[in-house]
Amino acid sequence: MAVEHPVTAPAGDQTRIHNIGYRSYDGPRLGRAYARRSLYSQSLRGAYGLGRSVKSKVLPMLLFVVMCVPAAIMVAVAVATKAKELPVDYTRYAIIMQAVISLYVASQAPQSVSRDLRFKTVPLYFSRPIETADYVRAKLAAMASALFVLTAAPLLVLYVGALLAKLDFADQTKGFGQGLVSVALLSLLFAGIGLVIASVTPRRGFGIAAVIAVLTISYGAVSTLQAIAEAQDSAGSIPWIGLFSPVTLIDGVQSAFLGASSAFPGGVGPSDGQGVVYVLVVLGLIGTAHALLIRRYRKVGL
Repeated sequence: MAVEHPVTAPAGDQTRIHNIGYRSYDGPRLGRAYARRSLYSQSLRGAYGLGRSVKSKVLPMLLFVVMCVPAAIMVAVAVATKAKELPVDYTRYAIIMQAVISLYVASQAPQSVSRDLRFKTVPLYFSRPIETADYVRAKLAAMASALFVLTAAPLLVLYVGALLAKLDFADQTKGFGQGLVSVALLSLLFAGIGLVIASVTPRRGFGIAAVIAVLTISYGAVSTLQAIAEAQDSAGSIPWIGLFSPVTLIDGVQSAFLGASSAFPGGVGPSDGQGVVYVLVVLGLIGTAHALLIRRYRKVGL
């Protein structure tokens, strides 16, 4: 009679099979739309440091306060003195505070995209049901939304203050609406430019410096050239020079079509025809920024 012997593992073999309870997912498949919305909401929260460390909240929240405090002071003065109009038009406020806006873009655009590049997590996004266009649009929309919050909040403070000061409701509502259109265009333009620059390098410091250079130095250079043109009695060239800076582009659009007073030297804003060129350049830059981001992330996501 044959005797069966148990199979024994070789000495020193520590092989074990454990049942750790893995189960297949049988819930709803939420798909690309849900992934895109989640990426948008997380990027928007991250632009103000929400859900991150306290250190990450300091700068964006500080800049938000800096944007709103002058508006609150203007409102307090208007109410106390019973002024018949606000010290600053709604369309002028963002132009006056452009340095704060540029600093916000420089600090938060690299935060939005540079870490994904630095830690090479972009391909992980595309391993899910999300495509390059979804990633780019979610990031662009989140950055533009964060900028719109930053720039529209002080306008809301001015509007509420104007109503408390019993200024004309129709005039204030019209001015407030024009201001919102202006800052919406500004938000889209600055978000596109900031993200394109930040996406070039995974180094956040380099991204911050590059964004500041493009937004701030270009404004200073254009303003200087416009002042020189005015001094040389060449006022006709002032609107054309304004095409070469994001800040002056927005200034030209709103002075041509939103009833704003121009901040150009001598108050020489663009004509209606030049205003159309300004609008086309702004829309072209926004579209170009989107296309460049799509091209960039097609390469990065490989």
